[in-house]
Amino acid sequence: MLGDAEFQATIPAADLGRARKFYEEVLGIRPETEAEAGITYRCGKGSTFFLYPTQYAGTGQHTVGGWYVDDIEDAVAGLRERGVTFEEYDFPGLKTVDGIADLGSERAAWFKDTEGNILSVGEFTQA
Repeated sequence: MLGDAEFQATIPAADLGRARKFYEEVLGIRPETEAEAGITYRCGKGSTFFLYPTQYAGTGQHTVGGWYVDDIEDAVAGLRERGVTFEEYDFPGLKTVDGIADLGSERAAWFKDTEGNILSVGEFTQA
């Protein structure tokens, strides 16, 4: 039923202006449309996310979304140059080294936006 419908991620922001500055100036993503309810951003391959104001921003303790890149080291280095701090994890089955975890068929790194939401960058590998 929904398999052919477009899917849009939604990302909460306690302070929409602050979050907008992060997504546009730090991550380099341009807004596609703006409405009273929030801002839609378009990324690669037609994917989108909607940034909207809510008091519940940053309360999830899970990854809310991520981007797949061709070179994770390059992406992490570039984001660090723009002030992004990557999370370090050391759990059974998940350990980051310099911010990047090797998950077998994927390598990934996580960071938080200004609202406390957990985001990721990932690179598919050949397992």
